[in-house]
Amino acid sequence: MRVATFCHVDMINIPKDIRMSRQAIFPAGSRASAEQIKVSPGLISGNHVFLTGMTGSRLDGSMPLQPEEQIRSAFEKIGAVLNEAGLTHSSIVQMTSYHGGLREHFDLFNAIRSEYVEDPFPAWTAIEVAGLRREGAIVEIRVIAETDVKS
Repeated sequence: MRVATFCHVDMINIPKDIRMSRQAIFPAGSRASAEQIKVSPGLISGNHVFLTGMTGSRLDGSMPLQPEEQIRSAFEKIGAVLNEAGLTHSSIVQMTSYHGGLREHFDLFNAIRSEYVEDPFPAWTAIEVAGLRREGAIVEIRVIAETDVKS
């Protein structure tokens, strides 16, 4: 019988300059609200940028009533975080969307999403939820983007 052995790495003894560094991304005007709830809109770690879930609220914090405006606003906010990291929507490799009433707005969501993604398309999972943190929100989109995108 073979027994697997595992190596434990003690991060405390690894010099800080060798550890993977992380950098928070704050698009213009987002720092105060993000710090209020202790979140980074985006976080660069290694070769990826991890984005916090984005709802379709406007920059002033109000929530549009129209599904199309909410969905577009969410994608534009994602773009603002990516742009701050020198990336675009084409850098997205994974997307998870959370929907209140998925079946009511799926076709609209997918049509708008298709305007923002390019081939090769990101992996995508759409999940229906009972509710989202923001009152009136119908969608929240979370993405991971790659920083080493080859053209």
